[in-house]
Amino acid sequence: MATAAVTAAARGAGARAVTALRDGCRTAARGRSLTGPTRPLCTAPGTAPDMKRYLWERYREAKRSTEELVPSIMNNLLNPDAIFSNNEMSLSDIEIYGFDYDYTLVFYSKHLHTLIFNAARDLLINEHRYPVEIRKYEYDPNFAIRGLHYDVQRAVLMKIDAFHYIQLGTVYRGLSVVPDEEVIEMYEGSHVPLEQMSDFYGKSSGNTMKQFMDIFSLPEMTLLSCVNEYFLKNNIDYEPVHLYKDVKDSIRDVHTKGIMYRAIEADIEKYICYAEQTRAVLAKLADHGKKMFLITNSPSSFVDKGMRYIVGKDWRDLFDVVIVQAEKPNFFNDKRRPFRKVNEKGVLLWDKIYKLQKGQIYKQGNLYEFLKLTGWRGSKVLYFGDHIYSDLADLTLKHGWRTGAIIPELRSELKTMNTEQYIQTVAWLQTLTGLLEQMQVHRDAESQLVLQEWKKERKDMREMTKGFFNAQFGSLFRTDQNPTYFLRRLSRFADIYMASLSCLLNYDVSHTFYPGPHCSTSCPPGLIGPAARLPLLQEAQAK
Repeated sequence: MATAAVTAAARGAGARAVTALRDGCRTAARGRSLTGPTRPLCTAPGTAPDMKRYLWERYREAKRSTEELVPSIMNNLLNPDAIFSNNEMSLSDIEIYGFDYDYTLVFYSKHLHTLIFNAARDLLINEHRYPVEIRKYEYDPNFAIRGLHYDVQRAVLMKIDAFHYIQLGTVYRGLSVVPDEEVIEMYEGSHVPLEQMSDFYGKSSGNTMKQFMDIFSLPEMTLLSCVNEYFLKNNIDYEPVHLYKDVKDSIRDVHTKGIMYRAIEADIEKYICYAEQTRAVLAKLADHGKKMFLITNSPSSFVDKGMRYIVGKDWRDLFDVVIVQAEKPNFFNDKRRPFRKVNEKGVLLWDKIYKLQKGQIYKQGNLYEFLKLTGWRGSKVLYFGDHIYSDLADLTLKHGWRTGAIIPELRSELKTMNTEQYIQTVAWLQTLTGLLEQMQVHRDAESQLVLQEWKKERKDMREMTKGFFNAQFGSLFRTDQNPTYFLRRLSRFADIYMASLSCLLNYDVSHTFYPGPHCSTSCPPGLIGPAARLPLLQEAQAK
């Protein structure tokens, strides 16, 4: 990703460089014509112009101009604790705030994904009879990123952009990158047809593509890749569809069999990142008379222990309604399941529910019954969650609630974007792209050799830029030149998005969020314009 300041400044530098250094050299009209432009005349009459010298002069001038701009760009850094908007929304209209639990109210340490990976790997060995040798593979937190697609039939993991194009260099079979030529042959190009993609809600249509949108899916992608790697290295013939299903079931069982829940409850300080700001956010909303509710798929005792740890033993006093084991996204669509009360011992009661009472915990249910019992409808409700499909899609499309996406990766990506090395690299990358665009009209052999050198430099810089975020897959939000498929869904299903709920503390409860224009090169929507600069990083640090 690149900031708008980088993009605009770099483009300006490129434009100035193209028109600079005229000093007696006559250039052609700048427009593109069918016959092409007249060559610059920088030599004596009757001699051919030195195109190589001319182009490299423009290159050096563009580089000087870009280097001069970097200090001013460094004075306009983005705040990692800002809230970004896809859709205009005023908090003054919000009366009710709803929350998911995992990775929304509570954040987990790096140890949790290692636990999930190890537990699922052991289930593969013990229950699915996979080779015991796969136990040698350990979880690598730096391998995968969210939003990747997995081709179930071909057993390859990849990053796809908003237009269904594969980003070459990000296709992995096992733990090894697939050469670009093989990818192009495999897919007859780099485009994935609509019918092979996951559906509108991210579900795999048959045995085609699966998109991993959940933060909990990071260990799943890594385990898939590790087992694939073992089979490939040892020349073991296997059915990719079976492997995908077995890994999926093992990851699921880590949750449904309570393995993860018991481990966290047994060592809560190891796995839960204590964050007093969660209580500060809830207290702020309560002080302003806002109603609050919790809808989570996690079980009652697990949520209670976690909330006691991060908020306090009185945490239920802050919520008007608490619903556990909701089975989202079915909760938003299935009208048949009634609510059940859960007593202090976690026992389900058989009482018929006529009202959702404050201080009481409920299980299951459905959103239609929830709306009937609370009357909390429409755009006065704002619900926060980390899963774009399971938490947010139905709410915004079917029920008209406002939605907020919690994207923890956003903070680290913005911090990377604010580094001088990143800004220098991306500013020059943008300028070089502008030069290529302007100078491509020169079709003579000498000019084309220079342009090929520039294209190679641009390709190398793109690979370097990808490595700033993740060596294998790059940024969560961008491919080389387009938004990712993940960002496309985020833009569609979330009114606002932020790194954590603590970002709300930077804004008044009547603040209006205005979407910035979509960046044409390297920014996620909303990461430019006034919204991204309120508060500016320097102002936030001063506080």
